[in-house]
Amino acid sequence: MKHSNIAFFVPHLGCPHVCSFCDQRSISGASRQPQPQEVREVCGHALKHMTQQQRQNTEVAFFGGSFTAIDRETMLGLLEAAAPFCGAGKLAGIRISTRPDAVSEEILRLLRQYRVSAVELGAQSMDDHVLALNRRGHTAAQTIEASQLLRAYGFSLGLQMMTGLYGDSKESAYHTAEALIGCRPDTVRIYPTVVIRGTELCRLYEAGIYHPPGVDDTVPLAAQLMQKFVQAGIRVIRVGLHASRELEQNMVAGAYHPAFRELCEGELFYRGLLEKLEQLGMKEAEVAVNPRDVSRLVGQSRRNMLRLEQAGYRLRLRRDESLPERSLTVRTAERKDTVTICC
Repeated sequence: MKHSNIAFFVPHLGCPHVCSFCDQRSISGASRQPQPQEVREVCGHALKHMTQQQRQNTEVAFFGGSFTAIDRETMLGLLEAAAPFCGAGKLAGIRISTRPDAVSEEILRLLRQYRVSAVELGAQSMDDHVLALNRRGHTAAQTIEASQLLRAYGFSLGLQMMTGLYGDSKESAYHTAEALIGCRPDTVRIYPTVVIRGTELCRLYEAGIYHPPGVDDTVPLAAQLMQKFVQAGIRVIRVGLHASRELEQNMVAGAYHPAFRELCEGELFYRGLLEKLEQLGMKEAEVAVNPRDVSRLVGQSRRNMLRLEQAGYRLRLRRDESLPERSLTVRTAERKDTVTICC
């Protein structure tokens, strides 16, 4: 069963820095801090309407801020509100996000007492030059140290990276991905940079100093990063910012699309199919795919099929419910091959 979260957003709460890209209110759509009573009410209502299997696959999640850096009274208030809803027969646990430099053994011992099961670190980049340019206030080494500490204490480790930051490059992004893989996380999120009105990145963009990559440039990169993580056995649980009206109203540039992950998955289907067709050396073939993957294979506005047609390929598409998702078969007059798509 698919994992889900009962999510609460804590924008700016506890963060000691103002990063170049940051406007948590626009990014998360949250306009106020959650209160303990609200956490109790929402969790209680959700628990009543879930099956036992759904409960086992659902966590309470505090996202958007630097949870372990907030004042202790506020942090404990939120944890005390959520913890009674977790455990045997209840929700799976609590998931939080925080900064790499806000992790210590004392904090982790405290988190374990309140049934926190997963901690996500906003690494963003493993290039110290990029981190400094974007005012992150921590280093790549601190991300590695925090990751090691979290794994030693038995937490599920999540890491978040960004692409297209000021000073970033494709080479830097690949380096970041490899370094994050070396930290052995359980999950990863990939966030392409979106320039929000009023941020430092917006000032740099309007001054002509910073030129953020758009969707067309970012999709191939993000798709390759997804593939790297999946091949390393790491679940990619989000690609692209969560769609919200506030974000769409306040963004001025960058790589935003409400279905960004599907664009990346479509790119991987296109590449996987094209590579197989080139190996077979045939211009005409039948392609079978699970019905759930048809949109990924065809691409938005038939983009993938049009690219293949322009390259001279003549393909017949067949839906096959017996095929597993994220795979396709290519049948020519001479042979039949199966391709697994890593996304």
